[in-house]
Amino acid sequence: MRIRIAVFCSWLSCLLAAPCVQGGPEIQHWQTDKGTRVYFVEAKGLPLVDIQFVFDAGSARDAEKFGLAALTSGLLDKGAGEWDAGQIAERLEGIGAELGTGVSQDSAWVTLRSLTDARILETALKTTAKVLTSPRFGAEDFAREQKRVLAALRRYTESPAQVVKKAFFERIYQKHPYAHQVFGEPETVQALNAREIREFYQRYYVASNAIAVVVGDVTREKAASMIEELTAELRTGTRPAAVPPVDYNAGGHRESIAFPSAQTHIYAGMPALSHNDPEFFALYVGNHVLGGNGLVSQISEEIREKRGLAYSSSSIFSPMMRKGPFIMGLQTRNDQAGEALRVLDETIKNFIAKGPNEEELAKAKNNLTGGFVLRIDSNSKVSDYVAMIAYYGLPLDYLDTFSENVDAVTADEIKEAFQSHLRLEQFQTVLVGGEAKSGGK
Repeated sequence: MRIRIAVFCSWLSCLLAAPCVQGGPEIQHWQTDKGTRVYFVEAKGLPLVDIQFVFDAGSARDAEKFGLAALTSGLLDKGAGEWDAGQIAERLEGIGAELGTGVSQDSAWVTLRSLTDARILETALKTTAKVLTSPRFGAEDFAREQKRVLAALRRYTESPAQVVKKAFFERIYQKHPYAHQVFGEPETVQALNAREIREFYQRYYVASNAIAVVVGDVTREKAASMIEELTAELRTGTRPAAVPPVDYNAGGHRESIAFPSAQTHIYAGMPALSHNDPEFFALYVGNHVLGGNGLVSQISEEIREKRGLAYSSSSIFSPMMRKGPFIMGLQTRNDQAGEALRVLDETIKNFIAKGPNEEELAKAKNNLTGGFVLRIDSNSKVSDYVAMIAYYGLPLDYLDTFSENVDAVTADEIKEAFQSHLRLEQFQTVLVGGEAKSGGK
């Protein structure tokens, strides 16, 4: 069985880091009587179908019970209806189907990939329907999953990459629901119980709070019947109120956290971008020049190529339902951290003031608009794109118009967008490292 757990919105960030498509698939859309919004793409050729349910049930819905959404998601397929976790896995493995669950700050999801052969698909759908509508949340399953999450959280404290990420999100989001780790904190996870899991599931895993995506070699009629079958026993429920906006008025701050590692990990940035921001494309294309295009970006050029201060350095906008973060990040030797941070600060300051030159902009556009076919070479990849479009309310022709939107961006628009979205005096900077690693190099 395939389990997909996403933290920090990597599900969406990876999609938006990809180049764009020259003409996207036709996306059909309708709504069921229970309120589930359905998005369908017919993809002929391979006898496969990918189905994805996305719920507004991410960690932003945890309230003070940090880790509740993640633990709920992780328990869905650990026992459902008359089957325990092993029996669910056997049913799917026996027919070559794959079931996955995942969670981020914004959402939680359940995915199914199956052959379209009638016998195989029937078993896959029946099994998935039980996982969606009748999870057990049994005491033993809960204790086992809780223990697994607690072990993962302990490992996080031993990773400077996780420590810097956690501290950075707490600093930029403070009391907003995006501030805490998706998997919660040891003390909050330890305090959870199976009753709270059931209540969270009953509140958020309902038909009216769901988006369903179907991509594969099936007709629209078959897609509709599959969604009806999968949601037949799902409560109608109601959609929750929107997550509050990010109210960010903090002054700039630099925090150093001592950690026994050979390198210092650095994050710097602030909340900046939601999916429906009118300047999204200017920021997206501009960041490709600044730090999003690997070794040929300005940040990498200044920090790695010219000075040899870090092997990897980059920047990214991670749009979310509310303002997601702009992050500049790198890892460098402890004794070089101050110099690396100075160069990083100078690079972003210069880019905000001047933007890209025309040569850099042209190269970025060519890179972003080319070679996309490798990014949509499977139904599951198309399904992820459609889920993103559906969940964040983007236009159904988003993929069709992506290329022209990228090409239309000007250097002046990039400079103006960066100046309006980023304030250096409000940047939060976190450094984790500085202590010699015991027994290490």
